[in-house]
Amino acid sequence: MTVNGWLQIAFYCAVLLAVTKPLGLYLVKVFDGSLQWLRPIERALYRLSGVHAEEDQHWTQYTAGMLLFSLASLVLTYAVLRLQHLLPLNPQHFASVPDRQAFETAASFTTNTNWQSYSGESTMSYFTQMTQLAFHNFASAAVGIAVAVALVRGIARHGGEARGRLGNFWVDLTRGTLYVLLPLSLLLSLAMVQQGVIQNFKPYLEVTTLEGAKQMLAMGPVASQEAIKQLGTNGGGFFNANSAHPFENPTPWSNFLAVFAIFAIPSALVYYFGRAVRHVAHGWSVWAAMFVLFIAGVGVTYWTEARGNPIHSARGVDVVASATNPGGNMEGKEVRFGVANSSLFAVVTTDASCGAVNAMHDSFTPLAGLVPIVNMQLGEVIFGGVGAGLYGMLIFVVLTVFIAGLMVGRTPEYLGKKIQAREVQMTMLYVLAAAASVLVFTAVSSVSADGLKGLNNAGPHGFSEILYAFSSATANNGSAFAGLTGSTYWYNTQLGIAMLIGRFALIVPALALGGFLAEKRIVPDSAGTFPVSGPLFSTLLISVVLIVGALTFFPALALGPIVEHLLMGAGRLF
Repeated sequence: MTVNGWLQIAFYCAVLLAVTKPLGLYLVKVFDGSLQWLRPIERALYRLSGVHAEEDQHWTQYTAGMLLFSLASLVLTYAVLRLQHLLPLNPQHFASVPDRQAFETAASFTTNTNWQSYSGESTMSYFTQMTQLAFHNFASAAVGIAVAVALVRGIARHGGEARGRLGNFWVDLTRGTLYVLLPLSLLLSLAMVQQGVIQNFKPYLEVTTLEGAKQMLAMGPVASQEAIKQLGTNGGGFFNANSAHPFENPTPWSNFLAVFAIFAIPSALVYYFGRAVRHVAHGWSVWAAMFVLFIAGVGVTYWTEARGNPIHSARGVDVVASATNPGGNMEGKEVRFGVANSSLFAVVTTDASCGAVNAMHDSFTPLAGLVPIVNMQLGEVIFGGVGAGLYGMLIFVVLTVFIAGLMVGRTPEYLGKKIQAREVQMTMLYVLAAAASVLVFTAVSSVSADGLKGLNNAGPHGFSEILYAFSSATANNGSAFAGLTGSTYWYNTQLGIAMLIGRFALIVPALALGGFLAEKRIVPDSAGTFPVSGPLFSTLLISVVLIVGALTFFPALALGPIVEHLLMGAGRLF
């Protein structure tokens, strides 16, 4: 590790903290309806789509609207992928996408996963990229924000007139897109173009290299896709190399903007939550818990990658950083980013449901590869995806309060509301659905002939590749170890189903929890009320997140990256 590397990480953290409150205050105004600058467009959209903006929907209506919107957009995307060869803006004359891959891709982009079992520049036309994949980058992110806002309303409202009502899904979807994602994406797109990210509609260019060979350079509207890919924590790259490609991520500043954009909205949503429930200190306590987990992940990843691979060192490779040598484990990394920025990017993208990568996670050392897997298996609650990170962490907040209540022998309370059987049932359904998806699909694929066919590596690393794939799919992340051939009937189908489970089997309990909490009346605090702000609460919240994750996934992790680490060190820790 170097001082320069840590200074870059510290600068990132400082900028993230600085933007959290201002952007959080902006989100408060967006979702309480006090912003007026785009109101004429907003009203026109409601009239055009037949939305009654004043309707306050019951949580079941809110959920039904979300599910119907997601289903309709999934079917539309599947149809466009299958008919791609007949549609315009296809200068490379790409064929239709195979049925299995079209299903997985439609499920992937609808669920904000953006897992890609194909090479974007050789499979998807400009029309498909712009009208379907980019559309879902906005829509799926806006759905995540809407669900988080609805759950926050459920926590903030109480009894009487609320009666389980969480707002209006169509209004939240529209405002999240119109006031948040579109303006920020426009600004970030312009910044990306200034840094050299390409944005055009040219046919692919054939060039002659210095050695006289012919090479085809892919073109396209990349900057616009790149902006919402990061801001919406989508991650689906225009190019197969994703953010390691020089046309997507050409400079250190474009890399900083990309990794900053991933956390910007999720971090601000935590502050929005504190303001919305009128308990800012509680919001900052949740933010602090997320930040501690984030820094711990960065520290472990950077430390292990900076130490390098002992196998390389034993064979004479210089892994010590110096003025002329970056040092550490540079396998699978771009030299223009190095170990520090690759480690930071890997942790941020798997803390959030982004999945964009600027380095090959499959080439990380075992412990460094362990961190992204754990980040996803914890539910991506460390800031997490836009909206998804907040409502995921609030599930753990309710679970923490419930455990604290059991420890003192009284009915647990959260912000003045008693946590009873229905709330605990929804909380546990959320946790168990995600765990079951990861473990069951991984187990079946590990013993199935079709599942093993896709592996390029045997032993614990091969198992890690399968575990990573289903952790990524269920967590709606989209990154991969990439040693697994995912473009098969088996993995296209299994991963597509895991993505749908990881999205909707979790959102429904979260919205139900919000509806149940909205029905409850506030009870006054007493001497036995557990405080939900301060270091004690943050520490307990971190402990619950880690303990639940460890109890659920440690056996699987022990068979993969942990065993691989011990084998790489010849039976000793290094």
